[in-house]
Amino acid sequence: MNSRERGINCCLVYVIILQYNFSMPERYNFNTPVSEILLLSDGKTVNKAYIDIILQEGVSVYCENRKEQKFRLMSFNTLYENNNYFWQPQNNWNYFFTGETLEKLKQKNVVRPAVVESAVESKEKRINKEKDPLKEVITEAFGDEYEAISAMSNSDKLKYLNDVKKKIDTLSSLSFKIRDKNTAKVLVDSTKDAVMINHSALENAFQLGDAEAKKTTQTLVLTTHELVKSYSQLFSKNIFDNVLMNRLFEKSNGTIIQHITRVYLRGIVFLSYYNNFASNRAAVLNMRKVLNAKYRQYYQNLLPHISTDDIVLERVFHKGMLPIPPDLFVKWAVGFLIHDIGKAAAVEYHEGEALYDRNIVMEHVKVGYNSIVNKTNYPKEASLITGYHHEYYGNPEGYGYFRDSLNNYKKINPQIKQDYCMTFELEPILSYKALAYFPAKILEIVDVFDSVTDTNRVYRKPLSSSEALVMMREEFITKHLKIDPILFDLFSDFIKGNKDQRGGF
Repeated sequence: MNSRERGINCCLVYVIILQYNFSMPERYNFNTPVSEILLLSDGKTVNKAYIDIILQEGVSVYCENRKEQKFRLMSFNTLYENNNYFWQPQNNWNYFFTGETLEKLKQKNVVRPAVVESAVESKEKRINKEKDPLKEVITEAFGDEYEAISAMSNSDKLKYLNDVKKKIDTLSSLSFKIRDKNTAKVLVDSTKDAVMINHSALENAFQLGDAEAKKTTQTLVLTTHELVKSYSQLFSKNIFDNVLMNRLFEKSNGTIIQHITRVYLRGIVFLSYYNNFASNRAAVLNMRKVLNAKYRQYYQNLLPHISTDDIVLERVFHKGMLPIPPDLFVKWAVGFLIHDIGKAAAVEYHEGEALYDRNIVMEHVKVGYNSIVNKTNYPKEASLITGYHHEYYGNPEGYGYFRDSLNNYKKINPQIKQDYCMTFELEPILSYKALAYFPAKILEIVDVFDSVTDTNRVYRKPLSSSEALVMMREEFITKHLKIDPILFDLFSDFIKGNKDQRGGF
């Protein structure tokens, strides 16, 4: 797999270890070899009881490549599933439990106190002698402001989020002709802060029981919903030109935050663009006319049991190509904001030359989906966007919760078939009547586009917007139908109307 293919397939997916504390308090900056925890006193026998509890806890492992001096976090469960003795000397990697993990296991009476005390002493000896490379990775991924936000109390985070909303509301009250760099700075900083506050608050919630976590995040969810509503109202005015958008995307700090910021903002602006199109009767009527000649074969392949004459717009879009109701628009926009809540700070894996690990890549949607469903009161729509935004119409290169659920459903109901390509509503996707969830298909396109145009990826040269559109059509539609062709053509028109230079909007 070459670097471009790897970049496309990863789509900026990062390793997910949500249990890990990204802000890394000082007392957790030490590490203890996994072997010291898992081996008994004879140094040979594996303590199965320890492993069982560690697997239940779902802890992370700090991985160090001795040869390349690279670091990353990985799930113990994933490593163990691939090799039950992964921690034994056999390659260029060393494996450690973080101090936070030791604290957690100590509370479960798993780790011997002497091991923890020894690790503390070791940490104290070297704290002034070396930098923490993991902390540097975290800063690169989330920006240097993230540590300060993580240290805030829940009440302070909510106050900060309300302050963000006030800034957006102020912009909405101003003339739509404002297109200066100050507007761009307010927008990008506000979006970035909202993302970091949500990530940080949810990290804390992940350490709690489900009921307690939902109670803790309830106000956060409501506040975020109101904030996104303000964003939606602002973007409905279509106040932004190309220059401002370029400035906007140049200003965010941290590679993961840059990606989330761009995908969120570009995603909701594209939703507004789609809404304008779907509200234009003449445009929709013309789409009906060109469906047969330009798109029918794609959708016939997706719905082979449907007769050719019945491949109409209402088959592509359940109930037709309709505008998005305002309340649904906001729920989808919330989903765009938190769609990558399952990402962690292990940038080195995706930025470096490590071999592609599909299990790691797939993990982020599952962890994100489960976390939103079990730990928060975010709307169901947001959780589906998180879990379904890499499905790729069932193509083998895609992954996600829907295909797994569908396959299980087919085992019980082998005659089930999907009669629609996309649905706005929850019922058709939850009852397996449609192949895909509409906002997730929107996000797929935006996510891939951002991946291949991102100037911060070190393993490949970024494509210009025009190059990206050509590549996506060839690789994601012509060769293998992964993204939706009608939505992609709308997105192409949207991009061509808003940018002319590399890496811009």
